[in-house]
Amino acid sequence: MKKIVAFAGVVLALLLGFREPTQAQVGKSELINPDLANEKELAALPHMTPALVKTLIERRPFLRMADLNAGLAPVLKPEQLSELYGKMFVQINLNNASDEEILMIPGAGKRMLREFKEYRPYKVLTQFRKEIGKYVDDKEVARLEQYVFVPVSLNAASDEDILSIPGAGRRMVREFKEYRPYSHIEQFRKEIGKYVDKKEVARLEKYVTLN
Repeated sequence: MKKIVAFAGVVLALLLGFREPTQAQVGKSELINPDLANEKELAALPHMTPALVKTLIERRPFLRMADLNAGLAPVLKPEQLSELYGKMFVQINLNNASDEEILMIPGAGKRMLREFKEYRPYKVLTQFRKEIGKYVDDKEVARLEQYVFVPVSLNAASDEDILSIPGAGRRMVREFKEYRPYSHIEQFRKEIGKYVDKKEVARLEKYVTLN
């Protein structure tokens, strides 16, 4: 009887188009997000002066980590940047982050740069965990995961996938799904632009893909 039930489960999974879950496409992170943090949160970070806090708030959203670094590197020393990036970071797209952006991750180094790039393209974040887990322990994989994301599929993402996008929330899950299927990114900009301003649309867009 148990064998029959197990076989039936396999058949059902095949009929439903079983696929590996794509949960948490954006790495779970305890880092401060410079696009969402308030003035008090930013001011509490190491080496952040009132002038830097003001500059960050005025310039956000930062669509790439390189954009944030460009505003801080002229002011802070490399060791100060490294300490700061251990607390605050713009998560990088695993599939198109530059070498320089990957190396901005504290403790990443040349070896991890090579490993990050070796397994491109990443389809799901579980792939990152599996491949990088060949080289470091679970604790370090979890630490590195805070700095990265794999773009979320607009047409196939689960609620959990969408909620992994920083600042998305339940309302945005509803709006993302309401306009499926998306045929082009301009459609996403138009529809989501009904609910948030252009800066927020651009911030959300960096986390999504039509692929």
